[in-house]
Amino acid sequence: MSRSMISGPDQSYLRRVFTALVLLLALVGCGPAQVTVKGNFPPPLMEPLPLSIGVWYDDDFTNHEFFDEAKSKTESSWLVKTGEAQVQMWNTLLAGMFDNVVHMKGNPGPGQMNQAVDAVLIPHVDELQYALPAHTNIKVYEIWMRYRFELVTNGGEPIANWTMSAYGKTPTAFLQSDEAAVNLAAVMALRDAGANFATNFTRVPGVHSWLQQKWQPAAQAMP
Repeated sequence: MSRSMISGPDQSYLRRVFTALVLLLALVGCGPAQVTVKGNFPPPLMEPLPLSIGVWYDDDFTNHEFFDEAKSKTESSWLVKTGEAQVQMWNTLLAGMFDNVVHMKGNPGPGQMNQAVDAVLIPHVDELQYALPAHTNIKVYEIWMRYRFELVTNGGEPIANWTMSAYGKTPTAFLQSDEAAVNLAAVMALRDAGANFATNFTRVPGVHSWLQQKWQPAAQAMP
């Protein structure tokens, strides 16, 4: 008697419900692999330049993230968030490079009531690419970044514009997961960006000319 209480249509309905639940769980489990980059960034070992530099991070920079959609069912999509780490690294770097660093109240431009500084630096992340062992068949995780910098006056007038690349990699042998490997590769890329910037800032043609014009009167006034 108990067997006849579940009819054919009811069994079919239960099978459909069970199948839908399995598919839903599968979809939930197939979300992108996410990495919010975190790391330590030591200050540069250098004599600070005698400048008061403002810095402005726009929303794209502070919330920077990179999404790469999987190309096949055997690969994972990736969401790499670098914004928080970007701000942490650049704040540490700039504080060690200049006598004074000021965070601007707004994007420099005509009529913007910002603090008085010698110049304002505006960094941008123009591109981020990564390579995993599944992509390259080489047991190395790699991150490439391309930056674009603007150095402007308080009023937003351009002083110099330039680009810079950064690269980081890490072997999988030291890490337990793809996420940890991507995180470390991104941290290494950020450190590389900091080292390149600190080494080459005064060599950028526009920056070099600006510094010569700024410091020449002081040099001429010395006895």
